[in-house]
Order: sequence, then structure tokens, then C-alpha cells
Amino acid sequence: MSFYIPKSIVTMFPRAALLRQAFRTGPRDCSTSATKPKTGIVLINMGGPEKTEQVYDYLYKIMTDRDMIQLPMAQNTLGPWIARRRTPEVQKKYQEIGGGSPILKWTKLQGKLMCEMLDKKSPETAPHKPYVAFRYVPPYTQDAFSELQKDQVKHAVIFSQYPQYSCATTGSSFNEIYRYLKNKELLNDIKLSVIDRWPIHPLLIKTFAENIKKELQQIPENKRKEAIILFSAHSLPLKTVNRGDAYPSEVGATVNQVMHELNFSHAYQLVWQSKVGPLPWLGPMTDDAIRGYVKHGRKVFVVVPIAFVNEHIETLHELDIEYCTDLAKEVGVDIIRRVPAPNDHPLFIEALCDIVKNHLQNKVAVSKKFLHRCPHCTNANCYNSKKWYSENCSF
Repeated sequence: MSFYIPKSIVTMFPRAALLRQAFRTGPRDCSTSATKPKTGIVLINMGGPEKTEQVYDYLYKIMTDRDMIQLPMAQNTLGPWIARRRTPEVQKKYQEIGGGSPILKWTKLQGKLMCEMLDKKSPETAPHKPYVAFRYVPPYTQDAFSELQKDQVKHAVIFSQYPQYSCATTGSSFNEIYRYLKNKELLNDIKLSVIDRWPIHPLLIKTFAENIKKELQQIPENKRKEAIILFSAHSLPLKTVNRGDAYPSEVGATVNQVMHELNFSHAYQLVWQSKVGPLPWLGPMTDDAIRGYVKHGRKVFVVVPIAFVNEHIETLHELDIEYCTDLAKEVGVDIIRRVPAPNDHPLFIEALCDIVKNHLQNKVAVSKKFLHRCPHCTNANCYNSKKWYSENCSF
């Protein structure tokens, strides 16, 4: 096996190594000095444990959340058992990327930079302040909305940090916000609106395209045209896909737009990662695709985390360590580059700002697509949640 950059993970993946170092030191302080913000931007995401001691609670919340995972039986018993069983293995993975997830630090930084730009580009809705609401680790929904209320914010925009909508991720977070707010008097004093998806925003597309071009330039010219661009996204169980979840089609739309921006310069494939359990999931899986292409004689790859907006366990460990290092050595990959997540790329910050600014100007409090249920949905939480948002979102 011949590696283009053989010395170490740091040498093979300089950008990934820098991001891991950035996690250890952390992005700069992301606090805001704004007083009495007029508009609050609530950045929602799954989150990730900052310390290994948080891993069990994180896994417990995931495995017992039926909006995220539907176990075949006894979820309140089986879920905690799975969480306990997986905790040591997952803790080890977090230790290998520096001790915990950097997702909170990146989200705070993204929110800070976005709001600074919004204050300049949308002065009529300023001052703006970011609030983080994670699903499975602090700061939780109640933390974000307690702070909003304390700050006497006039309008809260709930802004999903998943560009592509899935009932399991975005839907679970919105359902949790509904459960928290439905009996609160908070909405007597604050207006609420929703940004639920943005898979083909032009600046998001340009961010991915620019990052891909940079990684392609790191491949020797005589090998560059051989590169296959693998767009990797978190997979879903097939029963979720067949229920009507929009996620696969929206991820595919993002991929198509990115390749259009690149003038379809290279062969490419949408692949899927992070399968859990024995049930059938959406494929092909990222690791299986790499193995398959190597068997076909293709040994040059650029891997793109197309559904992630910041670095976390699935980029820093699953992609960087498990696939781009261990698997690449095992199967005989010649060259493999991993494109960084958008993080604080200037174009990405501009994208976030533009999405919110247009939302505030267009005054569409909640999209029809968000209020539309999957054709085979049987989740009462989804029905009640979407009905509540239709009645309580306004400008």
C-alpha cells in the first residue's frame, strides 16, 4: 500500500488535526455583551458530551427518546441497558478525540459571529443574541428559554442547525420545545417563529464546494482526476425512510447542488454512516463503499461530511480515525482527504446570517412543509407538536 502522506494522522489530515487541537484549546470566548436583545436566535442541535462522565446520560436520553429511536419493545428498560452497555466503548472514542465533543464550542462561536453580522445587516431587528438548545446534553431547551425570558426577548427564532430535516433529529428537538412551552406563559410576552431546514441555501453550497476544492488541491495533479468524492451523512433505519422522512431526499439535494457548483468535476457518491443495531439501514455505508471502490481499483478519495455543520464525534472519530486512517490502511487506499465541516468558515457564517435575515424579512413564521406530516406517521407527538406550532408561531 502506498500512502501519499504516510507519516501520521496529523500529516495525513492536517485540517482534522488542527480541529482536534482547536477543541482542546477551544474557540475563543463566545459570550455576548448585548443587553436587552430584541431578537433571540435559538440554535437547536443534538449536542454532544463535553466530558466522558456525561456519556451515559447522553446515551440514556437518546435510547429512551422514541422521537429519535423506536426500539421494538420495552424501550424504558431496553434503552437504559443499551446505554450502559455502550458507555465504555463510546467514552473511549471521546478520549481519542481529546476528551469530549467540541460541538458546543463551535455552536456558540457560530451563533456569536452570526449575530454580529445580523446586527449590521438587519438593524431593524437588532440587537440579536444567540441561544443554544441541545437535545441530549446541556444547555437544554429549558436553559435556552429561561435565558430568553430573563433577557426579555421580543421575538425568538428557533433555528435548526441540521440543514436537512429528519423527524429523528430536527423533529425530536422541535417536539421537545413543544413539550416544554405548551403549558408555559412565556408566549404571552414573546413571538415565536421557525427555521426548520435549509438544504440548498446557495452559501451553504458554496461553503462545501470551496472546502472540497481546497482538499482536491492537496492531491498530486497526476492523481487528482482519479478522486471519488464521497458525501457522507448519518444514516436512517429503512423503516423511518419508508415512513416518509424527508432527510434522504434533502441530503441528496444538497449533494446535487454542491456537485453543480463544482461543475460535476469528479465522480461522486452519496454514502451513509453511523448505523446502530441489526435492523436494515439506508446504504451504502461509508466504510463498505470505500472497501468496494478499492476492490474496483479506485484508491483516491475525498470524504465530505455533508450533513454536519461542525466537528464532533462522527467527523473527528468515525470519519478521521475509523475510516480515513484505520480502514484506509487496512484496505490499501492510496490517498484519502477529509473535508472539514463548515465550522466558522466565513461563507458559512454569512449563510447563517442570510437565512435568518430572509426569514425575518419574509415574515413566514412556520413553513407548510414543517407542518406537513409524513404519510405513514403514527407519532402522536408529531401531530400535537405541529398543531401547536401552527397555532403559536407568528410575527
